[in-house]
Amino acid sequence: MTRLGLDAAGALRTPPAGKPGLAGWYGDGTPPGSAGTAIAIGHVDTPTGAPGVFYGLGALPKGATIDISRADRRTAVFTVRAVELYDRKKFPSKKVYGSSGRPELRLITCGGGYTKRTGYQGNVVVYATLTAVK
Repeated sequence: MTRLGLDAAGALRTPPAGKPGLAGWYGDGTPPGSAGTAIAIGHVDTPTGAPGVFYGLGALPKGATIDISRADRRTAVFTVRAVELYDRKKFPSKKVYGSSGRPELRLITCGGGYTKRTGYQGNVVVYATLTAVK
C-alpha cells in the first residue's frame, strides 16, 4: 500500500502504473477502521494486459472479508456488503466517498467496457463495513 493524494483537479491519484501490484489509500482521508469511509484504489491490469492488484475485485462475493493491516499493528476486518459497477461519466462521488459515520471501506478499480482510445469506461466499487478488529 502507498499513500495517495489528489491531483490539481481534485481527483484521487492512482498508484504508479509501473507497479501494478501496489494499491494505494487516500492518505488525507479516514484511516481503515476509524469512523468514516476509508478509500483504497488499485489497477485492474497493466497497459500490456497483465493482471493488477485489484484484478479480481469485481468478483468478490457479498460476505467476503477484507483484512487491512493498520499502523497500530492491529488488523481491521471488513465484510463486503455490495459490489457495484458505475459508468465513468455517471460516477456517484457522494455515495462512494461520503461517510455514513461508521467505519467503512471502499475499494475502487477500473471496469466495464474498454477501448484503446479511451481506456475503461467505468469503475468497480466494493462497499465494505468494519466487522472486527484483531
